Amino acid sequence: MKIKKHILNAYDMGIDTHQEPVVYMRQDCHICRAEGFSSNARVLVEANNNKLIATLNVVRNDTLSSYQIGLSDIVMAGLDAIEGQPLRIAHAPVVNSLGFVRKKIFGFKLSYEEISQIIADISAHNFSDIEIASFLSVCAGKRLSSDEIISLTKAMVSCGKVLEWENHHKVFDKHCIGGLPGNRTTPLVVSIVSAAGLIIPKTSSRAITSPAGTADTMQSLTSVSLSMEEIKRVVNNTGACLAWGGAVNLSPADDMLIRIERALDLDGEGQLIASVLSKKIAAGSTHVIIDIPVGETAKVRMREDAERLAMLFTQVGEACGINVRCLITDGSKPVGYGIGPGQEAKDILAVLNCRDDAPSDLRERSLILAANLFDMDDGEGLESGLLRARSILESGQALKQFNKIRALQGQIKELTNSKYSHQELASTSGVLEAIDNRKLARLAKLAGAPFSLNSGLRLHTNVGNQVVDGEPLFTLFSDSQGEMSYALDYYLNNLDMFKIQG
Repeated sequence: MKIKKHILNAYDMGIDTHQEPVVYMRQDCHICRAEGFSSNARVLVEANNNKLIATLNVVRNDTLSSYQIGLSDIVMAGLDAIEGQPLRIAHAPVVNSLGFVRKKIFGFKLSYEEISQIIADISAHNFSDIEIASFLSVCAGKRLSSDEIISLTKAMVSCGKVLEWENHHKVFDKHCIGGLPGNRTTPLVVSIVSAAGLIIPKTSSRAITSPAGTADTMQSLTSVSLSMEEIKRVVNNTGACLAWGGAVNLSPADDMLIRIERALDLDGEGQLIASVLSKKIAAGSTHVIIDIPVGETAKVRMREDAERLAMLFTQVGEACGINVRCLITDGSKPVGYGIGPGQEAKDILAVLNCRDDAPSDLRERSLILAANLFDMDDGEGLESGLLRARSILESGQALKQFNKIRALQGQIKELTNSKYSHQELASTSGVLEAIDNRKLARLAKLAGAPFSLNSGLRLHTNVGNQVVDGEPLFTLFSDSQGEMSYALDYYLNNLDMFKIQG
C-alpha cells in the first residue's frame, strides 16, 4: 500500500537535541489531526532526497503555524534543509530490527545479520533514544555471547569509515577500560612510542561514565575535532595523533550508543568490548594494548571478571584480525593528582617535563604500557622496552613529540583556571586507607567535569599516606557556583569516600 505523504514548511527551531532527530508540529495541525499523530509518535520526514525518522513533539502555542514543521538541529543538518522549504511527512515505516531487540529481551541469541541490521538502523537514526536504551540495557543485563560480541564489533566497523595506513605492517594503539579517576596515560604513551618511530594514530572517545576521557583532556591542550585528512596529515608528520574519533565517522553507531550509555551510567561488557575494538579496527590498528584496572571501587572489581574480560578482548580481537594484549593492573586507588580534563592535563605536562612534583604513579603506569607496545613491536622483552621508554621520557624526546603533535593538530592551548575553587581540609588525623573511586569520580562530575574543561578536583594526598587534621585533602574546581554547591553537598553526604584510619 502506498504511504500518503503530506507537505509542511520547514522551520528551524534552533534546538539541540543531541543525536536524536526531533520535529515539532502544532496540536491543531491538519496533518496531526488527519493522521492521528500525538507526542512521541515516530514520523518520516523527507527533503532533498534525504530521509529521517524523527520523534514528534506537539506544540500548543503559536511558536509554529499550522502549516509549519519545526526541526531540531540534527534534522536540519540531516535533511540539508533550509527555512521555509517544503518537507514531505508520513507515518514512519516499521523498523524490523526492533523485533530483534525484543528477541534478545526474551533471551534468544542474535545472528550477525540481526545485529548488523540493528546497528545499521541505529546509525540511520531509525531508533529513538528509548529504543537504543532498550538495546543497551538488554545487552548489559543478558550477557552477549562471544559470537554476538564479534558480530557487534564487525557491524559497528562496517557502518563507518576505516583508516588505512599504506606501507605500515604494524599500527599500534592502547586503551584503558576506565573506572579509575586520573588514569590519563594515553597522551604519555602515544608521545613516548611515536617518538621512537612507532605508528599510533590515537582516536579517543569522550567520557562515558568518568570525569574525563582522553579526548576531553586533550581538548584543554589542543584541537581534537580533526577531519580524516587532518588526522592523516598529523600522523604522516609525527607517526601519531591524539584526536576525537567522533569527528571522523569512525564507528558512528558507537558514538550514538555512548551518548545513551552516558545518560544511563551504563557500560555493559559486550558493548564495552565492541566499542573499544571497533574504534581500533576503524583506526587501522593491528596491535593493541588494553589496560584493565581492578579494584573494589573500579569499573572491574574482581580479578576473575578482569580475566574473563581479557579473554574476550583477545578472542574478539583475533576473530577481527587484530593482535590484542591485555594488562590487568592495580585499580585500588586514583592515579595522579588531577581529576577532570584540565587537572589531568596538568599532570600530563608535569610528567612530560620531568618535574619533581609530577605524579610518579602516572609516570610508571605510562612507562609500563609503552614498554608493552615496544615488546609487541620488537619482541625484545619488557625490561628492554621499559629502559627504552624511560630514556625517551627523561631525555625530553617525549615532550618534544607531544608538542609537535599539539601544534600540527591546530594549536598549543594554555591551561586556564576555573572561576571557583574550594579547598577541603581533613577533619581527622591518621592513614588514608582507601578512596572510593566511583564517589570521587561522581564528585568531579558534579563540579562540572568533563563538560567544563576547568572543572574537577585535585588530590593533595592518596591512599597509604599519613593525613593530618586541618591539612588539605583535596581542592574542588568549578566554573559554576551552582555546580560547586551541588558537589560540596554531595561530598558532605558521602564523607566515607575518604577512609582515614586514626
